[in-house]
Amino acid sequence: MHQNILENYLNDLLDVQQFRDYCPNGLQVEGRASIQTLVSGVTASQVLIQAALDLHADAIIVHHGYFWRGEDTCLRGIKRHRIATLIKHDINLYAYHLPLDAHADLGNNTLLGKKLGIKEEGRFGEQNIAAYGYFQKPASLDELDGLLSSVLGRKPLIIGNPLKPIRRIAWCTGAAQGYFEEAIRLGVDAFITGEISEQNVHTARESGTAFISAGHHATERYGIQALGDHIAQKFSIAHHFIDAENPV
Repeated sequence: MHQNILENYLNDLLDVQQFRDYCPNGLQVEGRASIQTLVSGVTASQVLIQAALDLHADAIIVHHGYFWRGEDTCLRGIKRHRIATLIKHDINLYAYHLPLDAHADLGNNTLLGKKLGIKEEGRFGEQNIAAYGYFQKPASLDELDGLLSSVLGRKPLIIGNPLKPIRRIAWCTGAAQGYFEEAIRLGVDAFITGEISEQNVHTARESGTAFISAGHHATERYGIQALGDHIAQKFSIAHHFIDAENPV
């Protein structure tokens, strides 16, 4: 498969032109033209790049790539080392951020909701990437703690009454703690995201809406893995998902 065919397909599949993002979506670092082996992962870290080298991959696709708005544009230090490694070994790097969070079938929020057994009702937040819905059977915060720990492989931080029954719930993977007050206005019992800020604790206690910080990396593993599997099936190429350990 040619690198440009893959980029054009992904840009169309994820409807990248509809999003105002904090980074460029698509092919960020150009490598060899022909792609036979693809590696996917959450973040384009040196660990992921080395795994791609070990697997003789032609391309890497990630959720968190490079060239974020406001970052230093100079190629120095860690950033220089990562990009130099990609260029030296002629490896393509594709990155999709908000378009992957929002996608109705392969998106991070859709897949996290399905893994937790939440029936999605609608979307909210910036460019409608966050979701809200309900559990068919209400669960206490304690029970939800156990479910998240089992599904994500890490214990979440929960601010709220552990005995509180949770029926309606909102969620947004990654660093979406800024959507908490909007979620409260939807009348949900709890909000799940990947990270927590100091003020979220007070807001949760004063509003009575539980706040659940379940891990940025942990909540965003599913979309990129599903996207890689989809590409592999669509174009008959090899795909390896690398879950580089990250406690945050």
